[in-house]
Amino acid sequence: MSTAKAPVHPPRSQPQARAVRLGPRSVIALALVSATGAAGFGWPLFAGPGSQVSAHAQDAPWLFAGLLVLLVAVVAATISESGLGPKAVAMLGVLAATGAALRPIGAGTAGIEPMFFLMVLSGRVLGPGFGYVLGSVTMFASALLTGGVGPWMPFQMLAMGWFTMGAGLLPGPDRLRGRAELLMLAAYGFLAAFAYGTVMNLAGWPFMDALASNIAFDPHAAVPANLARFVAYCLATSLGWDLGRAVVTVVLTLTIGTTLLKALRRATRRAAFESPVTFDPR
Repeated sequence: MSTAKAPVHPPRSQPQARAVRLGPRSVIALALVSATGAAGFGWPLFAGPGSQVSAHAQDAPWLFAGLLVLLVAVVAATISESGLGPKAVAMLGVLAATGAALRPIGAGTAGIEPMFFLMVLSGRVLGPGFGYVLGSVTMFASALLTGGVGPWMPFQMLAMGWFTMGAGLLPGPDRLRGRAELLMLAAYGFLAAFAYGTVMNLAGWPFMDALASNIAFDPHAAVPANLARFVAYCLATSLGWDLGRAVVTVVLTLTIGTTLLKALRRATRRAAFESPVTFDPR
């Protein structure tokens, strides 16, 4: 007499909890800040020689540095609307402090920037909302720690917010695991490291004196000429640094990424961000 065995199904992965849920107001605020930030980064490549922006080429970077106020506002809106609880605030503080402490490790050494690896994995596990807040706060804290406060800091905060938020927007957060997930995160970290370096080059490039170099921004040149100058500027000044950052991010992701992902997911499950906090009246 034979008995039929019930089919064994692999356990379903539970949806990841999100420490910050982006509501409509936060999404709109993020979109507006991102659009303004894109204009702040890319205006040299879109402003013709006769435009009013090019006429104020030395003032424009300082004007767009006022994004800091908008960044603080959008972070505050995200936190207030999502109802960020004490457990999420604690995790945000720990990860931001860790990222800020990792940044000075590579000071003066091209590409040794393990902070980017931590931001990629944290954004992946905790989602795009938390990722944006974490990236911005981490860059702000690291600027205070390293003395890197200046007109470039708002651009760094915005770029790192994008960088970390992008990791949270990658596909398969509840299903993709193992080697495939690591390869996806490594590929994202590699490309995003170059993207971060490129947009930060855009923030600093207009400050160069056009008379000092033939790769500096020239407000009197046509857009194609300035684009060629910018590409040459990136190749000459930051390619080695961006490549080092990308390689370090890939190596750390593939070597210790599994361990850190498990630790972050375990901490997220135990924190139970989406469960309401109740107090015992006794």
